Amino acid sequence: MRLKSGLALFLLLVFSTAAYAQESQESAAESVDKLKMQLLEVQGQEEALRARLQDLNEALKPENIERSLAGIGSTRPEELRESRRRQLTSERDGVQAQLNTLETGKQRLETSLRNAEVLAYQQSARPTQMLSASSQRSYQLLMLGGGGLAALALGGGALFYRRRMNHR
Repeated sequence: MRLKSGLALFLLLVFSTAAYAQESQESAAESVDKLKMQLLEVQGQEEALRARLQDLNEALKPENIERSLAGIGSTRPEELRESRRRQLTSERDGVQAQLNTLETGKQRLETSLRNAEVLAYQQSARPTQMLSASSQRSYQLLMLGGGGLAALALGGGALFYRRRMNHR
């Protein structure tokens, strides 16, 4: 009776540890997927900003500023050109600042993604080593369960030996 309950307790312990490892693996894999999606979004934003920056650089060329103001009549065309150049320069600087911020965020995301992939890989290796001491807590639980099972086996063996000796 004690042996059966000890064995049941040990198996429960092993399966709960395996279930926890599986749950952690899924969460790490989900984290990797979320980070990849965020990285794709950032890359899309980066491409859009780079295209806008290229357009602004093209618009800042003196001949293109002249062309954009060709239909506007003024007594002071130099001021109009200078105003347009300042407007485009200001917009270009804003886009460049956004790009710099986005690049920093992208680098952080890439680092987080690499770390999450390493963690997911490490966690994916755990179920194949189901009884390995992968962490201090699981090691303690494993030792406790194994020690309990050994104590039950010794106790059950001693009782069996006594009964056998008493029946002779």
